[in-house]
Amino acid sequence: MRNHKNAVRIRHSSGAGDRLKQAHTLMGISSNLAGEMEALFNHWAKVRISDLEVKKLVQVAMAPNKEVLQKLQKGADDENSIVYRNIVEEVYSYAMGNHTQQMATTAGTVFGAYNAVTGYFQNVRRFKDGEAKFKSITEGTAKQRAQVAFDLCADFANGGSLEFN
Repeated sequence: MRNHKNAVRIRHSSGAGDRLKQAHTLMGISSNLAGEMEALFNHWAKVRISDLEVKKLVQVAMAPNKEVLQKLQKGADDENSIVYRNIVEEVYSYAMGNHTQQMATTAGTVFGAYNAVTGYFQNVRRFKDGEAKFKSITEGTAKQRAQVAFDLCADFANGGSLEFN
């Protein structure tokens, strides 16, 4: 029992009862959210998306600022920095070539497009150490890019097209 993971310890003090109630509430919220996310991702795994639309989604999700987005809207992608274009190419290559992206639930689906963006940060991008990777995924650039990708995928799954405003 001493070496188990995924545990929360609550000291037996005067406020322990309140903390147990909060923990119970948090566990309920987490359980509900997990069910909702599972249903959403299962739906996304059935919504088809073309390779060209995946590329557009990746370009927008990985855009670091409004100037890059404006150039994309004008169709002037070649005016964006080579660093940005290389990142987009790495994410798109991951989307098209990684073995996890070839499964029935990911290949050519909205879930696969979302998975490509998040998978890039987890499996391809290099970080200086594990802590930098964790911070990026939980509160940094990776989180921001994943949220943009999530929003784009949700819009696409609901509306059937990508509108980049």
